[in-house]
Amino acid sequence: MRIGILTSGGDCPGINATIRGVCKTAINYYGMEVVGIHSGFQGLLTKDVELITDKSLSGLLNLGGTILGTSREKPFKKGGVVAEDVNKPALIEHNIKEMGLDCVVCIGGNGTQKTAAKLAAMGLNIVSVPKTIDNDIWGTDISFGFDSAVSIATDAIDRLHSTASSHKRVMVIEVMGHKAGWIALYSGMAGGGDVILLPEIPYDIKNIGEVILNRLRKGKPYSIVVVAEGIQTDGRKRAAEYIAQEIEYETGIETRETVLGYIQRGGSPTPFDRNLSTRMGGHATELIADGQFGRMIALKGDEISSLPLNEVAGKLKLVTEDHDLVVQGRRMGICFG
Repeated sequence: MRIGILTSGGDCPGINATIRGVCKTAINYYGMEVVGIHSGFQGLLTKDVELITDKSLSGLLNLGGTILGTSREKPFKKGGVVAEDVNKPALIEHNIKEMGLDCVVCIGGNGTQKTAAKLAAMGLNIVSVPKTIDNDIWGTDISFGFDSAVSIATDAIDRLHSTASSHKRVMVIEVMGHKAGWIALYSGMAGGGDVILLPEIPYDIKNIGEVILNRLRKGKPYSIVVVAEGIQTDGRKRAAEYIAQEIEYETGIETRETVLGYIQRGGSPTPFDRNLSTRMGGHATELIADGQFGRMIALKGDEISSLPLNEVAGKLKLVTEDHDLVVQGRRMGICFG
């Protein structure tokens, strides 16, 4: 068999480990030929590809980013790297057949899963692997990249504690997550946040101000506020800036904000993500060998499994108020809004 592999959307720790898992399994165990497709779906449109060998996979396990490059090319929207009048899905189908690819492995987030589902519906052989630091892909308990992002965010929160206590300030730290609060929840709890704001849970700024003032009355002159980037604001300011200004207005306590940004997406994956990526990549190749196409790899409990792509596309996995960490946090006096 001859398979293709691409990475699409935003980068995150663990992509290269997944590429390694797919390709080493394909080459060494199944005797497949593997073609690396550059710059996501853009490479499928332009036939920008290279043959991947076992040697070219050396040193990938702990390497951040993606050796194949990525883009946000959308095959089902006009324009992009080809002329407006080009039928991009038809061109992709033609190029896949011309390159003799028996299957394409698509590594990416929600947008990639949606595109992969549409390509599979056209009759193309597709297997996808969920990739995002946001952990918001429906159907899998955890996506690789999430643990690494939480680790980076938690380390940042740990470091802010000393500054906050030294200056008796409120420190607001904004973490990524898009429309989901998973990174804020997990890093906020692990980092000892006093207030954790998630897009899924409404907040009352006056209540937050009162919580911080109550801490001051109890002899706790500083507070750590962890906010997800997707929370409701006035629409003009970033989440951290908006919340910091509102808290200072409500409490009169000096408040500073920090935005972690792309730092959360870079660098080496954690050991957990390296192993998860390796397992997911290997299972993707196993599906191909078994002729099971149109499926996304998923982690369910401790088991790697898969589910149909058409069940995943267009859905988001969001934090709910009955999540164990939210329940436990509230029992401990942590404010969620």
